[in-house]
Parts: sequence; C-alpha cells; structure tokens
Amino acid sequence: MLRNRRGLGGILAVLLVVSLFWVGCSSDTVTGPQAPNSGDPVLVYGRGNPAVQAAMDIQLRNTPVLMAIDRVVGTATGLDDKGAPVILVLSESALPSGTLPSRIDGLKVREMVVGRIVAMKGRPSKIDHKALQDPPIQLGTSGGWGYDLANGYCCGGTLGSLIQIGSKQYVLSNYHVLESDIVSGGNNRVASNGDPVIQPGLIDVSCNAASAQEVATLVLKHSLPDHNVDCAVGEVISGMVRSDGAILEIGTLSAQTVDAYVKQDVKKSGRTSGLTRSSVTGLNATVSVSYENECAGSTAFTKTFTGQILVKNKGSRFLNSGDSGSLLVEDVDTNPRAVGLLFAGSSSIAVANPIDEVLGFLNASMVGN
Repeated sequence: MLRNRRGLGGILAVLLVVSLFWVGCSSDTVTGPQAPNSGDPVLVYGRGNPAVQAAMDIQLRNTPVLMAIDRVVGTATGLDDKGAPVILVLSESALPSGTLPSRIDGLKVREMVVGRIVAMKGRPSKIDHKALQDPPIQLGTSGGWGYDLANGYCCGGTLGSLIQIGSKQYVLSNYHVLESDIVSGGNNRVASNGDPVIQPGLIDVSCNAASAQEVATLVLKHSLPDHNVDCAVGEVISGMVRSDGAILEIGTLSAQTVDAYVKQDVKKSGRTSGLTRSSVTGLNATVSVSYENECAGSTAFTKTFTGQILVKNKGSRFLNSGDSGSLLVEDVDTNPRAVGLLFAGSSSIAVANPIDEVLGFLNASMVGN
C-alpha cells in the first residue's frame, strides 16, 4: 500500500505495506519474439502476442522452483533489449553467480533486484497536489476517508480518477485509502456508507478534517480481502468534482481503456510525487500485500493478487508513499487511455491492478472523451 500517515505531533511519511512479494503467474517454448503482423504495440508486446503468452506459460510452470531459491521473492514475464520474451526473477538482493539458470525452456532468465519494502520520501511537483483546491476539483490529488485518524496518526492517499456507475459519477481510489478501517479500535469507528471523502487528505491538513472539504460520500464496495482488486469509490457531491474527470497535469481522459504491454510508456498523477513517467516492465505478476485494520493499526490480513502490472520505479521516483489510488495511463499528450490502478510498490517496482478488472468489479466505465 502506498498510503501516507501523519503523526498528530508531526509528519511520519512511511510505507504502510508490512510485506510485499512479487511472484509471476500465468503460463511451450519460445526462443525469440514472434510478433503479429501489426503495428499495435499491445499486440506486439502484450499478452495478445503468442510469444509473450507462451513465455507467461513457461513462467507459470517454473515459478515454484524459482521461488524455492533463497532470496528470490517473485517472477514475472518481461522483454530483453531486443524485444524477446524473458523470465524475470525478482530478488531481495543480488544472487550469487550461477544460482539461476541462464535459460529455461529456451527463454533467457534475467534477475531483477527489487530489494526490500522501505520507507519512502516524497519529492516536489510543479503543481501542488496536496493543496486545497477551489471546487470543482481536479483529481490526482491528496484525499481520503474523512475519519482516517487513529493510534496517534492520520492517513490518506490519492483521489485518482472519475468513473461512471449507472447514471452517477464516483471518485475512484484504493480500498486501503478510503475504506480499510475495519475495527473500532483507535478512533471508535469503522468505515461506513455515507462517510465523507475529503480533499486534501488528513495528512495534508494537520489531521484536522475541518481544514479540508467534502467532495464525495463513501459507498462501500468491499473489494478486499475476497477480490483481486484494491479499489474503493465515493459518490461525487454535486459541484465538488469536475464532471469531465480532469486530472492534475494530465487533463481529461479517453473513455476507452488499453491493455498494458511491456515497454509501454505510462504516467500518473498522484498526491506525493505529482506527475511522473515510467514504463511497464512486467506482466502477469503476483504480489502478496499485508493490510492494516485502521490507520497505523495492526495487520488485518495478507492478500495475494494475480495478473498485476509491474512498472519501473527506480528510487521511488515514479510512485511514492501517498500516491496510492493514482490512475496509471498511457503517456500521450491528449486524452490518454487508462491502463491500471496503482496501489503498491517498492523502491524499484510499482504495481497496478489492470483497469478493466477494476471497472469490471465495479460495473463501471471511465469518464472521458
């Protein structure tokens, strides 16, 4: 989880993930790229390419053996510099020479050192994504559950994008940003339907909700722990959110979505690091994430996600603590299509739910042109 929390006596910017492990999952033999006769990069570099799909099959079959190696924390399917599919082996620290095979079923094996999950520091953006906006607000901004305060801390994340469910518009973010308070412990309440969704989040108004504004009302969807997406929504309060769904430094979106593919250029707009750009580095990853039961609370459950999108995040420069809920979109200038919903990561890798899986769970569509 990439949510921020703030102590009542001062700021403590930490990553709220207790543990995050990366395991590739999804399933012949392939010795090089076999791209379809199409200029569409989704078909060339994504699961629509038979060579990539075959590589994913090989990855799946060999993941249990690779995961049994000490310090290996996961696998994924990627591409080498020539565009040929490879098996990515994710390690906590560099493995001794000769530990990994050079090839498996004809596929190259490449180690990717992702390290441990560590506390993350923010960096400035050209636009202040933490500031109180004049309504109607743009998204990609600081926000969260209006009562997200417990155990001496307040928490929050990013109000990422605007979606449509039926005839109504909703702000989309993560479960762990809007509705993860599931015990009455430190604040004598749990997240409930109708609770305020505020902008900015409590972490950016000295834990004082009176200094923020209510922009939506929480509608519980309970995506976790039983489903494969980390998402939550708030029904927009009339006049408080731009009806075109504009996102800070990105603008309006396309109403269409697009599948992720390796080497895809992407960007996001989030509370902590603002507008940042990167590229997709792996498909079909499995991640295990531990969730807290309230702000700065104890571990409630650990959830394993499958079929996730991995994005380069060297030095946490793409995704940082507090950016949870940001929408991952293709890096084009006008009306980009949504790719995924960002929710977790490390100092080298960011992870997103595929956006079509999120929208399918919510029976929703993107607001866009």
